Amino acid sequence: MRYIALIYSGDNTGPAPGTPEWDEFMDGYRIATQTYEERGVMLGGEPLEHTKTATSLRIRDGKTETMDGPFAETKERLGGFYMFDCKDLDEALELASLIPTAKFGTIEVRPIMDLG
Repeated sequence: MRYIALIYSGDNTGPAPGTPEWDEFMDGYRIATQTYEERGVMLGGEPLEHTKTATSLRIRDGKTETMDGPFAETKERLGGFYMFDCKDLDEALELASLIPTAKFGTIEVRPIMDLG
């Protein structure tokens, strides 16, 4: 079964770039990614730019509207994701626990709907 692990955190809640703590934090991501690849469960994953770079789009009454920024205001922002192919939710949660942001943010794990 396919799962997505959505990585959320608040601004200024993790280590600051350019510090030794940041380097250790990023090493954690490299180790997690390498683990996923070695286990053959990684389907994809990417970091996202800050939400201030987002553009939201909606269509109302046939008219397309765009807005700068994310659609919803939240305390935590979506910073990236991983996609896994796992045997079950327990394995997906085990893999998500390797994501360093889990120590100060939130990892939302959701099954990907199979439309086939």
